[in-house]
Amino acid sequence: METRRLQLLVELSRHGSMRAVADELGVTTSTVSQQIAVLAREVGVALIEPVGRRVRLTPAGRRLAEHAVTIVAAVEAARSDLAPDTEPSGTLRIAGFATAVRRSLLPIVAELAVSHPQVRLLFYEHEPAEALELLAGDGVDIALVYDYDLAPIAVDQAVESTSLWSVEWALGVGGSGVPAEPQNARAVFGRYRAHDWIVNSRNNADELVVRTIASMAGFEPAVAHRADSLELVQDLISGGFGVGLLPRATQPQPGVDIVDLDDPPIQLRAFAAIRHGRTGWPPLAATLAVISSGAAAVSATAPRGGAT
Repeated sequence: METRRLQLLVELSRHGSMRAVADELGVTTSTVSQQIAVLAREVGVALIEPVGRRVRLTPAGRRLAEHAVTIVAAVEAARSDLAPDTEPSGTLRIAGFATAVRRSLLPIVAELAVSHPQVRLLFYEHEPAEALELLAGDGVDIALVYDYDLAPIAVDQAVESTSLWSVEWALGVGGSGVPAEPQNARAVFGRYRAHDWIVNSRNNADELVVRTIASMAGFEPAVAHRADSLELVQDLISGGFGVGLLPRATQPQPGVDIVDLDDPPIQLRAFAAIRHGRTGWPPLAATLAVISSGAAAVSATAPRGGAT
């Protein structure tokens, strides 16, 4: 049913005259009559009956008019809620990897509470593939994900992304003292070709990077250990179990050295993903704007390599 016709029925129930409805809405009496007739055909029941020169609603017409009041009010409320200039209000579901939640979300909660108090955030910690799957199934509204420049993520065409920040990664090795200057990545990897390698247990992105650079160095890395926690990766490295990628800005624990890499460098890139066509929803647009603003501020003040 066309809501405009329902509105005409509501006005007819209030004014009791098609001419009065026409005058109220600035249309012709014939327009009112024609639209009420179309509405009657849509619902399959007579909505008005003649009373002398006037008309009145049938019992079915009165019942539909009662529903129409609620329907029209709900449509107007929805239109107002979605208007670009309305105060953002609603619950926003966000899935992201732990670093993004800590770095891009938690710092803005207080700001959002002040600037947009009617926006509520729900957090779900997930790796990129899991977050993007939730986004595709409309299980979340924003996915905070990452990839590496050497292992770009494949994003569905139905998704649009906003860059947030990036950090440089390096190679964590058993502590023995390493040069302060960045070293050729292929040469460094080649130096550890006989070692076991440690990669992420929940995402294959860093393993792709390891295999890519190892291939450039002419060998197949022996991936032996998988760990999601960077602290555990450091424990394994210091324990002599292998080598693995770590953020360049990591504070190494005793027994771990961070080897800066170049040619090629390794860069992790974080971004926010949403489904196309959703930016018009005020809570989503407002939250994305605050996330992007916060990410830009952090990137502008962060030391080389950023932080995780």
